[in-house]
Amino acid sequence: MARIIAVANQKGGVGKTTTAVNLAASLAMTRRRVLLVDLDPQGNATMGCGVEKTTLARGVGEVLVADCTVREAIVALETPPMSLLPANQDVTAAEVQLLSLPVGREIRLRNALKTIRDEFDVILIDCPPSLNMLTVNALVAADSVLVPMQCEYYALEGLTALMSTIEQIREAVNPGLQIEGVLRTMFDPRNNLANEVSAQLLEYFGDKVFRTIVPRNVRLAEAPSFGKPALLHDKDSRGALAYLALAGEMIGRGDVPAAPVAESAA
Repeated sequence: MARIIAVANQKGGVGKTTTAVNLAASLAMTRRRVLLVDLDPQGNATMGCGVEKTTLARGVGEVLVADCTVREAIVALETPPMSLLPANQDVTAAEVQLLSLPVGREIRLRNALKTIRDEFDVILIDCPPSLNMLTVNALVAADSVLVPMQCEYYALEGLTALMSTIEQIREAVNPGLQIEGVLRTMFDPRNNLANEVSAQLLEYFGDKVFRTIVPRNVRLAEAPSFGKPALLHDKDSRGALAYLALAGEMIGRGDVPAAPVAESAA
């Protein structure tokens, strides 16, 4: 059964979509069965995987309002070998419809993913950069939350708000929700403030802070314009190697299920 991980931060511009796309690709390359769910109406994760969002007939928006099943909306990618539940601007309309529902609006995504959970090892959800009904759906569906953040002052404030939200979700509807880890992104070791904030994160979160640090990297920034994860754009770049290291760290911690054993040749 898949582990469902929401990639979330209420602050934008922290590398959330970059993390979701590149971690999904890195895990897929280790032979894990990976599903990436794009829950952001901007559809950046969808475009970053090389899928044209403007031509989508079905996506996560249609799944949330029960216009189609999750299987009908999933797109199978060949390279990297993983699956994508795409998004476009229709997700905004879906959120409006959810808000009009009297009951059950926060569990739509969880109920949808239940039907396919046994078909994957890992399901990563790329959340919008705000606390709205879409993010709530992701946190209710998830087993854990991976928090990408820049090591700067305002990011700390956003992290505090997210921790409060996670606690509220735990108390209300998903008591098993855990912190998967805090990932330091766009890190520049020459910046004194970045080092100070990093030290504060380690002091507060301890081993919940991933050892892997994602550096500022031009290749990571370029890759979405080519519709590829960094691993396929430039596999030797520091950004691509960092996300491979993150995948390895999560596998080593036991946060990701073992890869299926290859069938022996007849």
